[in-house]
This record gives sequence, structure tokens and C-alpha cells, in this order.
Amino acid sequence: MEATFSSTTTRGYWNQARPWPEPLLLRTVEPRDRNPFSVSIARPSKFLQLSLPQTRNRNGSIFKVLSAEKEQVHVVERSNVDELYDELVSRLLPSVLLSSNPNDKLLVGLAGPPGAGKSTLAHEVAKRINKIWLEKDSSFDSEVQLPDVAIVVPMDGFHLYRAELDAMENPNEAHARRGAPWTFNPLRLLTCLQNLRIHGSVYAPSFDHGVGDPVEDDIFVNIQHKVVIVEGNYLLLEDGVWKEISSLFDEKWFIDIDIDKAMQRVLKRHISTGKPPDIAKQRIENNDRLNAELIMKSKKNADIVIKSVDF
Repeated sequence: MEATFSSTTTRGYWNQARPWPEPLLLRTVEPRDRNPFSVSIARPSKFLQLSLPQTRNRNGSIFKVLSAEKEQVHVVERSNVDELYDELVSRLLPSVLLSSNPNDKLLVGLAGPPGAGKSTLAHEVAKRINKIWLEKDSSFDSEVQLPDVAIVVPMDGFHLYRAELDAMENPNEAHARRGAPWTFNPLRLLTCLQNLRIHGSVYAPSFDHGVGDPVEDDIFVNIQHKVVIVEGNYLLLEDGVWKEISSLFDEKWFIDIDIDKAMQRVLKRHISTGKPPDIAKQRIENNDRLNAELIMKSKKNADIVIKSVDF
């Protein structure tokens, strides 16, 4: 079975702003036949093995789309380092341009272990969508600031408060394991996303890393926001409330990374915040690595797997 991939879904603007190559023919890949590390695309009369796009983040890493676990595998040939972001934006942009319902929201769940670069990728994709939206219609008064249509909601805001950890049966263990799934409030996150679906807007908490506690109502997802990227470690887990959270996402993305490389980044992060190197290493071995190993098991639930590697 073959399906024609065309760039006409964005009503001409996307073609005007970012010209596409000739339409590609995409081969449908059945799950049992799918190789998660490559996909085949075809131009008429021949198949090619695709070299997938890359981009570098501020940590000196690049991302590559390795697979798109949809019924139709969505792949576009790119060569420039920025084109991964453009590819991810192009998956989301049609919903922004074509939606007429003010309450419509495209919810993206972006998961991955600590140190994978979730925040960097989420904010860059949102920034690019907002830039395109701002430039898309020259009929707007140049002095009128259009509202953003994409926003990022970090899962960090749904950490349990330190006082809640203090009230646990073993407070020392609770603080030592902060960042594990049971040190979050997934029910609160689920309620937040459900309210967003129902009402079209919601207040969400952020997280103050200096204080170590959530900041209530710090993020306002309003009616104008069409794309909401929720980024966090456990969004694709299959257990309990986490599974209900995962079911709410229209797109499920996962940043894959070698755990040792991720822990090296996390170690640098701990040290940069003032932790002595020996304490930072203990925290990684007794907490961060354990969490990362659990998170990696949820990769199979993603629609898109994005590989993070050293540049």
C-alpha cells in the first residue's frame, strides 16, 4: 500500500514560507515489519534508505527522528540541522492553521529520561510555531501583537510539595527519591489536562527550582493556544493514572538517549547547582538512573521516537 505525502494541508502558506520538495511516496510499514531505526521511502519506481534530519541543542547534542509509529509513517527528507524542528512543526502546524473551533487543542506529550533535552526541544518547537503564526497573515496590523498559539507546560509543576514529602512515612527516602513517579501528583496533572479539554483554558503550576516547590497558577493556557506541549519524564507510562494521562495526548513523542550519556549531563547539572561531586554521583546512582531505566520502558508507547546523540 502506498500513500502520497503532500504539503497542501496548510492551505498554501507553508509552501510559500518553506518550499517542499516534490511529493514523496511513503510505504506503509506494518508494526511487525517496522525497524525502529530506519524507514523506507520511495520516489516513483525506486526505494531509498532515508538519512534522517539532525539538529543541535544548547547542550551540544543533535536530535534525529528515528521512527514515526503511526499507521502512515511520516518522513520527509532533510539535510539542514534546523530541519528536524521544521519537520516536527510541520506535523503540528496544520491543526493551528485549519482549526475553526476556538476550543480545539492539539496536546503533545513529550517524554524521555532526565538529561534527554525535553525542555529544549519543546520550547524550540513552540517558538517556531509561534513565529510562523505571527508572520502568516500580512493583513494584521504590524503594531498589533498576535497571541501565541503554542505553549509548553512542564510536568515539573506537578511535583509534590516538600511539605507533602515531609508527611510521608519515610521523609528521608521521599526527599532522596524526589523525581520518582510517586513524588509527583499525577491525578492533579490528569485533572488539569481534562479541564483543558473541556473548557479550552486552564491555569497550570510551574516549578521553582531555587525554592524546590511548585508555583501555583503560573502558566495560563488560554483559548488562543492551539498547540500545548506537555514535557516530562513519565507521560507515557502504562500504570494507573499515568496511563489515563497518556491517553489524552494527540501526539506522543519520546526522546531516546543512552542512559550513561544522559546521566553525565545530569551529573553536570547537579554540580552546576552546587552539589558536591560525590553527593551528585550518589544521587544519580540511587535515584536518577533508576528513574531513567523506568522511563526508557515507556519508549514503545510513543508515536515518534527522537534519538539524542553526541554531536
